[in-house]
Amino acid sequence: MNQRLKDLYGHVSVHATADREHEAAIELLLLMMLVDHHFSEPELDEIRQISDDSGWESATFSFDQYLGQAMAKVREAMNTDGLERLLDDIDQRVNNSILRAELFSAARDVAGADHDIDPNEESLLGQIAARFG
Repeated sequence: MNQRLKDLYGHVSVHATADREHEAAIELLLLMMLVDHHFSEPELDEIRQISDDSGWESATFSFDQYLGQAMAKVREAMNTDGLERLLDDIDQRVNNSILRAELFSAARDVAGADHDIDPNEESLLGQIAARFG
């Protein structure tokens, strides 16, 4: 019986951890999109494409379902000067070394999706490179 329980529940924490990491990644990419105070469809489409291409969609995680919650979290951080706290929180939740390594490239792709990288985006890219690069 003990082995059967291990087989049934052995991957629960792995999936839960992966979902938390994917949520953090979405928040970081939305922050990259909004840091210049402009909402851009090409940037949002790029985030959606990154999520799709990375295989983050699962039975327990959906980009479209998490988008509203993540957007609210990012906007609140921006409105309360909580960017550093948000970055710290994201940093703590993303433990997967492969995902950490991919975050800078993904953020750069989001920043460039609208063909205009402003100084706030450049500054955030530098912070992402220092934390995750």
